[in-house]
Amino acid sequence: VQLVESGGGLVQEGGSLRLSCTVSGLSFRDYGMGWFRQAPGKEREGVSCINWSNTPLYLDHVRGRFTISRDNTKNTLYLQMNSLKPEDTGIYYCASGTDRFCRQAWMRGSDFTYLGQGTQVTVSS
Repeated sequence: VQLVESGGGLVQEGGSLRLSCTVSGLSFRDYGMGWFRQAPGKEREGVSCINWSNTPLYLDHVRGRFTISRDNTKNTLYLQMNSLKPEDTGIYYCASGTDRFCRQAWMRGSDFTYLGQGTQVTVSS
């Protein structure tokens, strides 16, 4: 199984980025998928998860600014990030869930099976 993220970069506060994650070796449509992030010196936290029927979960701090989506025809997961803040800085990881669903445990950085290599997002003030 491979999860390959792209789309990270350096952006000014208030800017936007769109992350993508292309998945291979997994029955993509049958799993919840999502994003974690890890800031320097902090533990990994769940940012968002989307289940097999496209129902999303969001971290409170990103709700209304970030939008998760998936394209099952392309085995690709997306995270549109708008109104970025310096506290959004970190390494963003794509991950597959343990089954079709997304649970609150995702927001604590757990309940996943496979993890990508990560993409750096840096928001300057």
